[in-house]
Amino acid sequence: MFAFSRENPERTFDLVLKVKCQASENEDPVVLWKFPEDFGDQDVLNSVPKFCFPFDVERVSQNQVGQHFTFVLTDIESKQRFGFCRLTSGGKVCLCILSYLPWFEVYYKLLNTLADYLAKEQENDSKDLLKSLYSHPVPKANALVSLSVRNLTEYFVAVDVNNMLQLYASMLHERRIIITSSKLSTLTACVHASAALLYPMYWQHIYIPVLPPHLLDYCCAPMPYLIGVHLSLIERVKNRSLEDVVLLNVDTNNLENPFNDLSNLPSEVVSLIDVSWGFSFIWMLFLPDFAKCCKRNRGVKSSKCSLLCLIFYISDS
Repeated sequence: MFAFSRENPERTFDLVLKVKCQASENEDPVVLWKFPEDFGDQDVLNSVPKFCFPFDVERVSQNQVGQHFTFVLTDIESKQRFGFCRLTSGGKVCLCILSYLPWFEVYYKLLNTLADYLAKEQENDSKDLLKSLYSHPVPKANALVSLSVRNLTEYFVAVDVNNMLQLYASMLHERRIIITSSKLSTLTACVHASAALLYPMYWQHIYIPVLPPHLLDYCCAPMPYLIGVHLSLIERVKNRSLEDVVLLNVDTNNLENPFNDLSNLPSEVVSLIDVSWGFSFIWMLFLPDFAKCCKRNRGVKSSKCSLLCLIFYISDS
């Protein structure tokens, strides 16, 4: 699913930061503490804090943006390193774990545990936990692991099948795509999920699940991109006079698309979306989170299960 992840990372994570937001986005966030303390990559230490508050800090609070989200940094070898974040203290403080491993559920739970320790001022317990995990060997390749469908579930709940297909077709045509939401967790989950649905193909272009304010000019790039922008910043992006950009608002399930890319897909492939009542039952058995999503969206249960079957049909063909 993640073609650009490092195959054999040395550690389960590289860095943990506690970062404090300033009153104005013109001031750089401050690192309150880091683990390990001897981490010396200054480029990382300078860049990561700027991704920890990817919203208008002067206008919105944590209640409005949510707690968890994930950003992505691409290193010099084109390998993706994930920044798993949890906002605390009303959105003014962010805990961030940097890792090459795309373990969303694992690191979100770890962040919750760290936040509890810090809230109770149990710093020694948090350090002991991090030391244990930092020295823990990474599971070997091809070992059996359980996969989280958190990102897919969020995507299926928020976006209807027609917009999912339209976005999928636009990705196949390598368009410039922006996804926006008021909740950071939903925003980054939908960006990750939309990219994952390209499997066995991969998004080869600019990929930024959540864009911090100081990089909004990236949306003016002339090449294809898949970028997540928090809703509090979307008007600033639109003021840059963007042209030929596909924009999906996850909160309203509204897709602004100047193209009709779906019509260019083979009709027999698109028609497969309606042929999956039997498969939907199988998916509900093996993916409990997806079953919950279907129950909340009864009207589109068949179509969304069909979309999954379509993806696997294409990957097996």
